[in-house]
Amino acid sequence: MDLDTVHLPAFTGKAPIATVLCATCGAPIDGSTGVAMCYDCIKLNVDISDGIQREATIHFCRGCDRWLQPPSQWVSAAPESRELLALCLRKLRGLAKVRIIDASFIWTEPHSKRIKVKITVQQEAFQSTILQQSFEVEYVVAYHQCPDCAKSFTANTWRACVQVRQKVPHKRTFLYLEQLILKHNAHKDTINIREVKDGLDFYYSQRNHATKMVDFLGAVVPITSKKSSELISTDIHTSTKSYKFTYSVELVPICKDDLVCIPIKMARSLGNTPPLLLCTKIGNSIHLMDPNTLQVTDVQTSVYWRAPFSSLADVQELVEFIVLDIEPLGPTRGRFVLADVQVARASDMGSNTQTYLIRTHLGGILHPGDSALGYHLSGANFNNPQYEDLERTAPDQIPEVVLVKKSYPRKKKNKNRNWRLKRMAREESDMLPRKQDQERAERDYEMFLRDVEEDTELRASLALYKNTRKNPPKTQKMEGVEMGVVQEEGAAPGSEMEQDTEDDDDDEDGNLPEIAIEELLDEFEEMHVQD
Repeated sequence: MDLDTVHLPAFTGKAPIATVLCATCGAPIDGSTGVAMCYDCIKLNVDISDGIQREATIHFCRGCDRWLQPPSQWVSAAPESRELLALCLRKLRGLAKVRIIDASFIWTEPHSKRIKVKITVQQEAFQSTILQQSFEVEYVVAYHQCPDCAKSFTANTWRACVQVRQKVPHKRTFLYLEQLILKHNAHKDTINIREVKDGLDFYYSQRNHATKMVDFLGAVVPITSKKSSELISTDIHTSTKSYKFTYSVELVPICKDDLVCIPIKMARSLGNTPPLLLCTKIGNSIHLMDPNTLQVTDVQTSVYWRAPFSSLADVQELVEFIVLDIEPLGPTRGRFVLADVQVARASDMGSNTQTYLIRTHLGGILHPGDSALGYHLSGANFNNPQYEDLERTAPDQIPEVVLVKKSYPRKKKNKNRNWRLKRMAREESDMLPRKQDQERAERDYEMFLRDVEEDTELRASLALYKNTRKNPPKTQKMEGVEMGVVQEEGAAPGSEMEQDTEDDDDDEDGNLPEIAIEELLDEFEEMHVQD
């Protein structure tokens, strides 16, 4: 019997693939998935981004450069940053049902008030079929003022106030404190700064900002502070209360270059120093020095307020002396050199021959013929109990003259400096200052600028900027601060007589201390790129 041979296909362990045609384009597809369309036809007919916004609006505050994050939070974000991208994605409705694969910014004109974002998403369209799609979303930037900026332009909306006071006849310490605040940007949270008599008022919208300011002041200058609170409103249903807090900060009434007489008991506890000392620096403590021995001591804030004392004489009582002879003795301490010096009052030159042989700490910078400023104690009468005790117990410790600093000949009233200092934007008090008060403030600022030029340690703690203005104003040297050259009648500006006078001033000002250009900073906020 003949048998037909049938060749059976070899079993490979895989089920045969059922192939069908696409219902739309007729392309062969896998029929086991249960989908009647191919992947390309599914992408053409199914929109997984349906229901996602293509346009949205975001709000931007021009006062503080912050963006509104709904419902009421304002956040800071740089242009085209990850924070701004996350804020834009949170604004879109419908993104929760898809998976975000990628998102990026599309460049737009900065002045167009438009932000474009390209978003790539994935979603499962049918069973075992995942689609990926990219689309663009356009955001309109709308300007809106945040509540903090609105409060800053409205009066009496503060919640905390820091009142800084110092009872001294000049504002040199406040000028130094202002530069420290600007250098460390400690005033960034203030909503207003008001200048009042004997000090400044800083206003804040939150209490913790005020406490941070008080901590900063305590770290840079010796202070004492008190806190008070005032109840504004209360809610009897929820037992919530609203307060206004006021911090009263008082600075020590001692400034740099002041002559002080500390109590004898305190002098013994501070290393048995002489009671009559010279203040060389005001930091987080009071730095005092004995000009006769170069012995230094620091009076801490807690020690001072346990037994406070005032200055015996300030810079307004300085007298000009002429150095006749000087002999260094050898001991030094930093920039100070101990020396014996013979001086005479400048007002006595030509009238009498009264001279004084004293000891000073300025032996490194004084030379015969130089001028120096100091306190004339011979025959002086001070209404100070510590000084009266010193006169009664140890009159031999009181010198006739105490030199403070070297005096430079400044005859040119309007000197154009190559550097400048920043000033805080502040609001003046309701009462307009008197003319003499304005002149005194200008004089104090000019004296502070001179101290910055002459003291290298003071310059190291400040931020000095280059004076990039082409024609700096001639108002940095204030009238009344120094003797100026009076223009004769009939001499026109720019005449030969005036030019000779300016040449003489330049020759005399040649020995003035100058600040090197390497010590100055560039002010990048004012730099502009030009084609």
